[in-house]
Amino acid sequence: MMADTQRAAFTRMDEGTQEDWARISAHFAPYAARLPDRLMEDLQRLAGDFGGYAVDRFEHSLQTATRAFQAGRSEEYVVAALLHDIGDLAGPYNHPDIAAAILRPFVSDETHFIVEKHGIFQGYYFFHFIGLDRDAREAYRGHQHFEATAEFCEKFDQIAFDPTFPSMPLSAFEPMLRRVFEKPKRSIYVKS
Repeated sequence: MMADTQRAAFTRMDEGTQEDWARISAHFAPYAARLPDRLMEDLQRLAGDFGGYAVDRFEHSLQTATRAFQAGRSEEYVVAALLHDIGDLAGPYNHPDIAAAILRPFVSDETHFIVEKHGIFQGYYFFHFIGLDRDAREAYRGHQHFEATAEFCEKFDQIAFDPTFPSMPLSAFEPMLRRVFEKPKRSIYVKS
């Protein structure tokens, strides 16, 4: 059997060589560069999933981002608004954590906090209807990003279920998404 010169030869990481890691590294950059494409594909997978709401999860994402864009928010904020519920695909019980983990290398601490905690803050508008504490967000009162997160939910997230709202298409957000995800601000896999 011939060795594949495009792949590492090891079967255990503790047997890896400099050459193996050079091969792996050569594949990493192109893979990472396609992250915006994969995210847009995942967003589109939210289409048709209404979950009982008046709009599907894809339209909700577009509405949230459109409202943030129309309010003059930064590209980072708009992209976070677009992706805030992308975690629904793999984690319906912890979707904010998943979306926040995807965004973390590319956004500020404030934006990360907003996405990570938006589920608890959004609960202010409905938790009391499902037997939960609508004031659960109060556990974060005094946190430096409390008001920003409450504002995100009030002005952009909780109002984004309107079937008559004229959302911008995903293609309008694509350049922003590509710019925000162009280079991580922090990652254990990138030298600072």
